[in-house]
Amino acid sequence: MSPKLAVVTVTYSPGEHLENFLSTLAVATTEKPQVIMADNGSTDGAPEAADAKYEHVRLLRTGGNIGYGGAINRAVAEIDSSIEFVVISNPDVQWAPGSLDELVAAANRWPRAGALGPKVLEPDGSVYPSARTVPDITSGVGHALLGTVWPKNPWTARYRQENEAVTERAVGWLSGSCLLVRRDAFDTISGFDSRYFMYMEDVDFGDRLGKAGWLNVFVPSAVVTHAKGHAAGRHPELMLPAHHRSAYQFQADRHPHWWQAPLRLALRGGLAVRSKIAVASAVRERARTDNSTDNPTVSNHGGK
Repeated sequence: MSPKLAVVTVTYSPGEHLENFLSTLAVATTEKPQVIMADNGSTDGAPEAADAKYEHVRLLRTGGNIGYGGAINRAVAEIDSSIEFVVISNPDVQWAPGSLDELVAAANRWPRAGALGPKVLEPDGSVYPSARTVPDITSGVGHALLGTVWPKNPWTARYRQENEAVTERAVGWLSGSCLLVRRDAFDTISGFDSRYFMYMEDVDFGDRLGKAGWLNVFVPSAVVTHAKGHAAGRHPELMLPAHHRSAYQFQADRHPHWWQAPLRLALRGGLAVRSKIAVASAVRERARTDNSTDNPTVSNHGGK
């Protein structure tokens, strides 16, 4: 029987996370799908080790750090078009037994599902809000400005959908940390928008799927754990500005008219200021944590 699945992941010095990803993938599905690692310039040797160890795993060098969406597009282009489903996942995901088969079963129940996402757990077992509404300008700005200082504000609550029942349902978009994507749907919208270097590419992807007539379906019976941020957390001075640039790109794309120029200008300025504040705060927190680690008499809370 011809394969139904292929898996793509983007690597950037993933360390031990990659081995955990591949070993748990083996129990996530009864298939043995081809895995393509789109490598954006790893220096830790982990992708090379996996390529040598696993017969079904292939290393694809992108030639540099071309971003998450661009690397995914490069990897998907290598997959035979006859394969119905493509799994798109971060390499710091660990799969629960049978979780990928659960996603495929849900895809069969939802023939118009372009993307399906599992319930995503944090390493401490708490549920990450991976199924959300597409942010409009009001909820997006409200969440951006108040999400940190007032986590329960109505705009963040509406955007994150944390109070929704944990049921299988169609949503606005799904976390790109782990997706099962129908290849036809991926090709219909030409995959990810490579202008998004990192962050918001999954929001844009889900939004464009919806506008093209496909569904984004949350499948809580499938479960994964996401270590989250193994690369991003080490470099907040690079990743936080990238996040804010992506947030601007997303809203600017959806407010492109000449008469909306003042809105785009205000949004750009506000996000630039917020980015600088967030970077300064993250750098201070990292210095505090590093000092706590160096001094065993000081408690290292590791909060975020």
